[in-house]
Amino acid sequence: MAVANDSSKQAGGLRRRLQVIPFLEIALVAIFVALPMVLDHFWVVFVTRVLILALLGLSFDLVWGYSGILSFGQALFFGAAAYVVALLGRDLDISSMFLALPVAAIVGFALALFMAWFLLLGRTPPSIIFVALGTLTGSYAAERLARGWYYLGGQNGIPSIPAMTVGDFVMYEGVGFYYLALGILLVVYLLCRLMVRSQFGLVLAGIREQEERLTFFGYRVQHFKAVVFSISGAIAGLAGGLYAFHEGFVWPNLMGVILSTQVVLYVLFGGVGTLIGAVIGVAAIEYASFELADRYPEFWPIVLGLLLLLVILFRPTGLVGLFVSDRERVGSFGSKRGKDDGAA
Repeated sequence: MAVANDSSKQAGGLRRRLQVIPFLEIALVAIFVALPMVLDHFWVVFVTRVLILALLGLSFDLVWGYSGILSFGQALFFGAAAYVVALLGRDLDISSMFLALPVAAIVGFALALFMAWFLLLGRTPPSIIFVALGTLTGSYAAERLARGWYYLGGQNGIPSIPAMTVGDFVMYEGVGFYYLALGILLVVYLLCRLMVRSQFGLVLAGIREQEERLTFFGYRVQHFKAVVFSISGAIAGLAGGLYAFHEGFVWPNLMGVILSTQVVLYVLFGGVGTLIGAVIGVAAIEYASFELADRYPEFWPIVLGLLLLLVILFRPTGLVGLFVSDRERVGSFGSKRGKDDGAA
């Protein structure tokens, strides 16, 4: 009987240690690295756009999936950084990656920090609805401002942005830009993964699950939220700078409510609070949108909306929830030795 119990404990421990997310991450990296070898130019450009939007999806998953901040304004940081990069290229002839992209990240960070100061750092803790509506209002106001400001091109936006340069090399859309976007996405993803698995991430998980208890223990919850919100703004700004260079023009919709809502759907569809779910959600929705628009041009948004609704209703944890347990999705913290001793 003791041998049987030991065997069952070992099997249970193996199941607990067996994680699916690392396999998904490795598989996706391998697929993205190999894709340009088998795709033509059109699809390389399409997947590059997916990689850039995946950065935007990561920024939202970081604030909602790991700290419970429902931000409907991620497009504000994305679009504002894109406009700044466009203005740097148009007015100052600055297109160096080593200058323009850090500026884009700083713009996103500064805007997010300002909104965090206004929405999160008041005397009383704000409600989820207050933050959601506040960020949504900021996104809508920025879009209307861009549409009415002649200096920003008004309704037409800013076209003909100079191509991004890396030293003496001009980076046009194609394989080179693809691997650059993939490399940036990998670096940002790894940094986010390290952050959410650190002690800081443990506090974020506590805020998401039991905010009042964290406050009772003396943590300044709103300050932690402001920090992660600002970091997410920097990631969204970096994505916006890349997007401006890749597309060659910017327009008011990049800061608007539609894109902000789209980012929410990306993460919902892929899987909230997993990071990899944001990447999967962007890829799945963008590809499905393209195929449906090509085959059913008259009513493809209805088909896509029904598909998203079915997934959200019957699989609230998203596509990643098909393969990943709730325990792994929530995450575990602490030393492995301590866990093994506790299991024993």
